[in-house]
Amino acid sequence: MKYILMMNTPSGGPYQVANWQQKDFQAHIAFMKSFHRKLSASGELVAAEGLAGPDQAKLVRAGKDGTPITDGVFPETKEFLAGYWIVDVESPERAYEIAAQASAAPGPGGAPLNMGIEVREVMSAPPSDL
Repeated sequence: MKYILMMNTPSGGPYQVANWQQKDFQAHIAFMKSFHRKLSASGELVAAEGLAGPDQAKLVRAGKDGTPITDGVFPETKEFLAGYWIVDVESPERAYEIAAQASAAPGPGGAPLNMGIEVREVMSAPPSDL
């Protein structure tokens, strides 16, 4: 079963890494690299990426003639997707365990961030009731 684990962070909250001391940022990156290595070694990691902040985001939709219409940037969003993992695990409980580990990434002063990680199953086919 594949799950996407999405790290959503409040804008202006403790995850504003640009405002962290260098040692705190380095400890956070070291944690993320170690976390990535462990998931890769277990064969559970499918993909993982950190994302640019909302100050670089655009909302895109098709215009009447199909040309892209963009909106944004959104520097004052309340919450944004900071990054994600896609894992392939045996059970939802294992996905929750991995999400809890990611949530405990160190932040300023080494304290766990305890950020919410949204866990959703990646659908491999349309629901059978359709």
